[in-house]
Amino acid sequence: MSNRYFFTIKFLPAQADCALLAGRCIKTLHGFMAVNEAAANKVGICFPKWNDRNIGSSIGFVCHDETALTGLSYQPYFTLMRSEGLFEISPVKTVPEAAPEVRFVRNQTIDKSFLDSKRRRLRRAEKRAIEAGRDFTPVSEEERTFMPFHSIPMGSKSSGKDFALQVQVEDKERPNDGGYNMYGFATNVDWRGTVPLIEV
Repeated sequence: MSNRYFFTIKFLPAQADCALLAGRCIKTLHGFMAVNEAAANKVGICFPKWNDRNIGSSIGFVCHDETALTGLSYQPYFTLMRSEGLFEISPVKTVPEAAPEVRFVRNQTIDKSFLDSKRRRLRRAEKRAIEAGRDFTPVSEEERTFMPFHSIPMGSKSSGKDFALQVQVEDKERPNDGGYNMYGFATNVDWRGTVPLIEV
């Protein structure tokens, strides 16, 4: 595997809402990848301080393309937050060979467990049944159990709606270049990239 590079951002305020700040960083990455074809689906996110309680007070970005990563590190939002004394941004560095591998997964199946999602799906099912001239009889589904996860609040620029990324972490033995979705995460099926768990 060729060299990978990374930079990290530490959230400096003692009482920071780290999930909110991470969401804004992820939104910045999403916008960057949308306009930089060379970086699209090639930048992964890690949370070096991830724990059972929260995502921790830092976020890392990993990529094989050092130039793209450097460009990302100078995005206006990051520059502003650094100048305001809210972020500490590391230089772009080579990933150490001894760093353990993990996969941060956006698990959209978790979203389906929340009440709002269930209501939306029931309304759609009822509408389809009425349009097809069938009776609508909702069937209760079995409740699912998920490994621990954290929610990262996001907002969609195109729809103007708020949503959350449900993220879980999996330990892995070796790197996987399976790529990442446009938010920098692996998914349950299509994007299976891993990232090093970098110490900050």
